[in-house]
Amino acid sequence: MLSKEVKAEIYGSLNEKSGVYSGYITSEACSGERVYILSRRPVGDYIYGVVTAVITQSDGSEKYVVTQKQDIMYEPEIRQRLSTVRFLNIEKLSCLYEKSCGAVILYKEKDDSEASILLVKNQKGRFWSFPKGHVELWENEKETAVREIKEETDLDVEILDNFREISDYCPFGKIRKRVVFFLAAAKSNKVKIQESEIESYTWVKLSDAKRVCTYENDLRVIDKAREYYEDHLAKKANI
Repeated sequence: MLSKEVKAEIYGSLNEKSGVYSGYITSEACSGERVYILSRRPVGDYIYGVVTAVITQSDGSEKYVVTQKQDIMYEPEIRQRLSTVRFLNIEKLSCLYEKSCGAVILYKEKDDSEASILLVKNQKGRFWSFPKGHVELWENEKETAVREIKEETDLDVEILDNFREISDYCPFGKIRKRVVFFLAAAKSNKVKIQESEIESYTWVKLSDAKRVCTYENDLRVIDKAREYYEDHLAKKANI
């Protein structure tokens, strides 16, 4: 059902202030299926929407969440809206859209001719990439990147201006994932990994990074980071 486009009739308001309604699907394939409808704007008698999340309740039963097609909602917002629903016990929430933020982290010793970047390998991953993690409620993208970098590597970083690269892809099944990467300057190269998330790390010269990374999106981000570095930062001693 996840990602299925449906027509949903509005049955009633569960919390109009939070944009949460009860309803049911009228599309032929699953007509009559009761759903939660989330909306950022007032609704009429029905909406044409998308099944954006599947709720697994504590008793093992499932319920669907439908949002309007133009509303891309990530897990923190969905959970926050659903928290206003009485007697809803969410054991698991599978969401169509996922968003993470991270950074290409630069570090340069005074005597180095070129900066290095930090690459990490996740516990569940086989390939090198950049530190990143999921956005939490009320965070902006840069706040997420700084927090995740600190949690995963214990590095304090400064997000640099005028660099923001987006990677959109479907890593598995129907899930639609967006990753926002910034460019950041580390104040130290002393890494302490979060062992529950990160298996290993390595610093590599920016010019060598494409030999280590694999994903096309990561290679594109490296090219952009190198271009920015050469145009704006190469002559600085501490970046």
